[in-house]
Amino acid sequence: MEGALYRGLPRQATEELCLQPQRSEEAKAFVSAFLKRSMPKMKDEAIQDVLSRKAVVLEHYAKKRKKQKRKKPKSFTAKQRREMRLFEIEPEQQRYAIFLPLHELWKQYIRDLCYGLKPDAQPQMVQAKLLKADLHGAIVTVTKSKCPSYVGITGIILQEFKHVFKIITKDDKVKVVPKLNNVFSLEIDGFISYIYGSKFQFRASERSAKKFKLKGTIDL
Repeated sequence: MEGALYRGLPRQATEELCLQPQRSEEAKAFVSAFLKRSMPKMKDEAIQDVLSRKAVVLEHYAKKRKKQKRKKPKSFTAKQRREMRLFEIEPEQQRYAIFLPLHELWKQYIRDLCYGLKPDAQPQMVQAKLLKADLHGAIVTVTKSKCPSYVGITGIILQEFKHVFKIITKDDKVKVVPKLNNVFSLEIDGFISYIYGSKFQFRASERSAKKFKLKGTIDL
């Protein structure tokens, strides 16, 4: 067995592989060192015993890779968003006609949300759905306000923030209307709903989980 294990390679093979021929003692020492490295948990006597009786299965110890914690992407701060002008609409885009298709999409979205808005639909159900719906594209009118200059403003909601609506009017002017101390009305398929802005100061993404009172009050 040892003779077969430590027998030298043919001369032609050593020349092709560019190997230097080794004596049997050197080859034996190399094999012993190799097996010791490959099977560090076994003693020399055990290795020789296994080697003399059967084939040797070398062990492989893979290095454990450290799991890298995924870093959550940092969102922009309010200051960075303002500096990057992410929410600004270019002057050439500030035209009422451009956003009419958005209003049509919003109406279809509300019809689907309210199960078709049939004539026999309960107004309270419609009101409850609208309070939690996305209002981008809705046409709203300021019906009451502590500031008389806001009363009568009508337009399509372009953007909704926590405290204000950004609205574009029919004369292509963008108005920023605060929610506080203002009452808004919106009409769709004959249903008129009122939004009491003072009770509506939430981001659009927060309203879906918020409970609203169907009737609000405002001191004018």
